[in-house]
Amino acid sequence: MLKKVISTLLIIVVISQEEEPFKLPSLNGNAFFADPFANHDGIGSIWGLSSSAKGDGSKFDGRWAIEGNSANLKDLGLVAKDKARHHAISAKLNKKVEFTDLNDAQKQFVVQYEVKYQDTMECGGSYLKLVAEADEEFSSDTFNDKTLYSIMFGPDKCGLESRIHFIVNYKNPITGSVEEKHAKASSDFKEIFSDQKSHLITLVVDSDSSFEIFVDQKSVNKGSLLTDMSPAINPPSEIDDPSDSKPADWDDKEKIPDPMATKPEDWDEDAPKFIDDEDAVKPEDWLDDEPEHVADPEAVKPEDWDDEEDGEWEAPIVENPKCESGNCGTWVRPQKPNPDYKGKWAPPLIDNPNYSGVWSPRQIPNPEFFEDKTPFASLMPITAVGIEMWTMTKDIMFDNIILTDSKAVADDWAGESWNKKTLIEKLNSPGDSYLDQFLSYAGENPWIWVLLAAAIILPVVLYIFCSGGSPAPADDGAEAKKTDKVTPDDEEDEKAEGEKEEDEDMPELEETEKEGEEEVQEEEAAEEEKEEEKEEAPVKRRTRKAD
Repeated sequence: MLKKVISTLLIIVVISQEEEPFKLPSLNGNAFFADPFANHDGIGSIWGLSSSAKGDGSKFDGRWAIEGNSANLKDLGLVAKDKARHHAISAKLNKKVEFTDLNDAQKQFVVQYEVKYQDTMECGGSYLKLVAEADEEFSSDTFNDKTLYSIMFGPDKCGLESRIHFIVNYKNPITGSVEEKHAKASSDFKEIFSDQKSHLITLVVDSDSSFEIFVDQKSVNKGSLLTDMSPAINPPSEIDDPSDSKPADWDDKEKIPDPMATKPEDWDEDAPKFIDDEDAVKPEDWLDDEPEHVADPEAVKPEDWDDEEDGEWEAPIVENPKCESGNCGTWVRPQKPNPDYKGKWAPPLIDNPNYSGVWSPRQIPNPEFFEDKTPFASLMPITAVGIEMWTMTKDIMFDNIILTDSKAVADDWAGESWNKKTLIEKLNSPGDSYLDQFLSYAGENPWIWVLLAAAIILPVVLYIFCSGGSPAPADDGAEAKKTDKVTPDDEEDEKAEGEKEEDEDMPELEETEKEGEEEVQEEEAAEEEKEEEKEEAPVKRRTRKAD
């Protein structure tokens, strides 16, 4: 119970940092596109549906909707509603991405978004296509699988295979042809497809052509456009001569049969590989005459069986219970490996004295060779962002899509959206205790400790500020306790205590005085009695006897 209370307070602390339980993230910097899906009107105003068809004629009949996230229904996102359907939707950027300008300014290119698989992902994609600039102005109506993209980025899964795509469509500066270049595989991200939580997917490409992919702000892949794309962006300087061919006398066999070897006289090629084991003995419990299958003795002819119409009834055949250990039928002697078996004879191999080596065509200069030392600057400009996918999973949610020139801007954007959302989702998820889940989350996201510290310190600072900031008056009582100094309160307390003690002693004093008076009265009474006795007694005289 205590852990649950602590966890609830932690959630309240996070939400209380805002004026309302939910607030849209604010953009603190430049962005080519940023959509937090503020309301239900995004489809039709920002995002447009495709009325085109795929190259194979399939229609984009998958429905789209803007709905609330289960972590907070006021937090809306774009949802691909249907399974086994093709989906296509897109939006124009606010500003075109010019990689030459980013390269000149030595800035980054960052694309980031949230994806949430509300049902476990079975098969399908959830990636973004960043549409390349074309001669004709972009239209969502014609967006389809053939639309040329500059970058494709995001998760994809089918069966046991999963990946995070980072594909660049690179245009050859000599031939003008466009070829896909794929980044190497990412790792440590597969749990995102099955935990029903919001996940933050981030791609950062720097002006030095390095790239890094993050999932939930954890790096899962990094490399360079120059060295870690397949096929390579820069072609080889030399290629095989297509007109060259292997000479007729070229001998590429490294080993050959020894022409001098002969088969030994005792080599029996006809000897079998296995022979009967003559030492084997038939088991004593072997039943030679017992069939392996018998009619089911427990079977009963159905009452409605008509021999004339259904034919003569026969009990079904079952395995003979006496043969459970495989000890029925004709006994056959087991076989064993033949110690005299040698197989087909072949001469041993020796080094080929005429071996010419491995043949390969001669190399010639590559007529299409070029060297692009700054492939980042050569990426095709981007004018729109689209989602074109097929999926066997319904209700895939996309949220807080941003394209910017700074990872710091993307981090701030996530700090006001995904960070809070994922904390609530983690604390509300089944399994570990609330506190354990929070500590696990805090271990992955140390920033939460700063937030909690601010939540505790801020009220104290506000209290001091609101009270005027002046120090509290000296406490004479506290000072007296430290120094034994007598204070007016102490004198009054002593006086009151003395009076109290006198009042408490008065009954005893009065009782003592009373007892003393009684003793005096008794002594006086005794003296008077003695005097009376003297007066009543006769007088006796004594005389001294004469010497």
